[in-house]
Amino acid sequence: QVQLVESGGGLVQGGGSLRLSCVASGNIFRINAMHWYRQAPGKQRELVAGITSGGSPNYADSVKGRFTISRDNAKNTVYLQMNSLKPEDTAVYYCNAQLETRRGYEYACWGQGTQVTVSS
Repeated sequence: QVQLVESGGGLVQGGGSLRLSCVASGNIFRINAMHWYRQAPGKQRELVAGITSGGSPNYADSVKGRFTISRDNAKNTVYLQMNSLKPEDTAVYYCNAQLETRRGYEYACWGQGTQVTVSS
């Protein structure tokens, strides 16, 4: 069983910065891609950024140039550096990991979410 625990959310003024972290723990054989999603009130969950096991990132158009995703494979941790935050970035941010068992079975795991609130 694998758990993902996010941290780093909070309240910040527009234009400010936050850094989210997500640590995976438990019975881990291999972590492939890792992602950050977010869900604002009344809206569907959307992909914010993803990163492959080799470190190649991709971003939603809405956060390009402002957010940076990175990972530390030795620590089973993914980060999301968020700069120039806007009120529309307000949401619960979720970590997602694509995991693989020793026998090659692939599955996804989600964290519990961390609230990010950006004031205008």
